[in-house]
Amino acid sequence: MRRFGTNISSTTSFTLMGFPELESLEHWLTALLLLLYAVSILGNSLILFIIKEEQSLHQPMYYFLSLLSVNDLGVSFSTLPTVLASMCFHAPEIAFDACLAQMFFIHFLSWTESGILLAMSFDRYVAICNPLHYSSVLTDARVAYMGIFIIIHSFCMLFPPPLLLKRLPFCKANVLIHPFCLHPDMIRLPCGDTTINSMYGVFVVISAFGVDSVLILLSYMLILHSVLAIVSQEERLKTLNTCAAHIWAVLIFYIPMLCVSMVHRFGKQAPEYVPKFMSLIYLFVPPMLNPIIYSIKTKEIRKKLHKMFFGPKL
Repeated sequence: MRRFGTNISSTTSFTLMGFPELESLEHWLTALLLLLYAVSILGNSLILFIIKEEQSLHQPMYYFLSLLSVNDLGVSFSTLPTVLASMCFHAPEIAFDACLAQMFFIHFLSWTESGILLAMSFDRYVAICNPLHYSSVLTDARVAYMGIFIIIHSFCMLFPPPLLLKRLPFCKANVLIHPFCLHPDMIRLPCGDTTINSMYGVFVVISAFGVDSVLILLSYMLILHSVLAIVSQEERLKTLNTCAAHIWAVLIFYIPMLCVSMVHRFGKQAPEYVPKFMSLIYLFVPPMLNPIIYSIKTKEIRKKLHKMFFGPKL
């Protein structure tokens, strides 16, 4: 009889289910996901190209936007291999170590995105509440340090979950309900004690997304206080409009993330396709919409795009 010890070496692979309940719509769903990938990759690549080429955009706000675009590209590329394999080529098997690596990168990039959005809110706070000191507070060096800190902090916090999973014996059917590897999905499968894994997962959610979202909310309360002190209504609207793209980016990131977390923890009786679709929205929509939002709401990027595709105005 095959024995399961305290090491995971007995488990070699997982099966990614995808959407068997939507088999009749599989081709349409695959086409939709590929379209979302294309928009995300093209849109974020364009944002990076424009910021690199346009000298006037070499400012802290756009450096943070560059980080956001690189991170969104990472999210797209981290899920692309298994989505293509399971839904396009009907090859749902993934090696255990590859699944752990994908799980790490998906959650690492999600944590990093939360940190970048917090840094962007600080940028907006300084620009609106302390504009005279903006250039001295957010120097190029400080922006670089903030970016490095976000990445190192995210790595340190997200490195333990794969190791905690690797130590557990897996004696259940190694079938994951998503077309990619997520921690809430994988933690259902071990037959050992997963208390430490669950507690650490809750700690990560609270310490990252909880703290970051509260600090972002606080920064916007301070921004709103400063904006309301402006006498001219036109100036108020103009000032608030500089935050519009970031507010949308925050909403399309945190709302799906909160829904995914709630469904996985409290929606045990929900149909299986519900957490699948919520995870797709969480991982596909922000990387696809962020470049669109910033292209529409940021005048400098909008002008550069118009110039690239339609030429300079006569």
